[in-house]
Amino acid sequence: MYRVNVEGTANVVNIALEKNVRRFIYVSSVAALGRTATGGTVNEEKKWEASKANTHYGKSKHNGELEVWRGISEGLNGVILNPSTILGFGDWNSSSCAIFKKIYEEFEWYTPGINGFVGVEDVARVASMLVESDISGQRFIVSSDNWTFKKLMDTIADSFGKKKPSKQSTPLLLSFAWKMEKVKSFLKGSKPLLTRESARVAMSKTYFENTKLLDAFPGFLFTPLDQAIRKATAKYLETVGRGPHY
Repeated sequence: MYRVNVEGTANVVNIALEKNVRRFIYVSSVAALGRTATGGTVNEEKKWEASKANTHYGKSKHNGELEVWRGISEGLNGVILNPSTILGFGDWNSSSCAIFKKIYEEFEWYTPGINGFVGVEDVARVASMLVESDISGQRFIVSSDNWTFKKLMDTIADSFGKKKPSKQSTPLLLSFAWKMEKVKSFLKGSKPLLTRESARVAMSKTYFENTKLLDAFPGFLFTPLDQAIRKATAKYLETVGRGPHY
């Protein structure tokens, strides 16, 4: 992950500088802004702080961003996007898509955390707008709404026509769950869907602001999350049973 997100980014920045690329849009993550154990509100002015709440993914994206800022200081015409958790259709065995599979399987547990979410097509729209703009040397948080994980899971369940999760998890139960997932993934040779880091995120209450983006593009409107979820679940339902990919 560090090789891809840091070294890979450095390589792309270097070739972009060498070839005088007109525009450079780096899709990072709100994780690159850092998290704190107490949560709180995050905007583009947040400074990275070392914290146990930061995931390795967040650290790798933060260090990748440093390569982009280095490129910008060397003349690269670039912008950084920091999407919150992206919701949409994809391989529901990995990444944020996995939550759709869990809810489809009527997973019973939810956490009390709060997080930012955004539809995948909105992230693509913002990237497209910034490619055509003359904004450079800036970052933008791309986040539609801050929802509880319970609200997110209930909305997905309703859209699938499945049973909603009804049992609230505790820090102790999450600790047990990620340890069991670690053992299971080791035996299967697969990546764990839940880690100690993602368990911490699931318990935190973090709010992400989108004011800077909306001020820069006053005509832009985020797709309502429930609408983005319905579109994604419809596609998942169409593909269930079509093959091992799903």
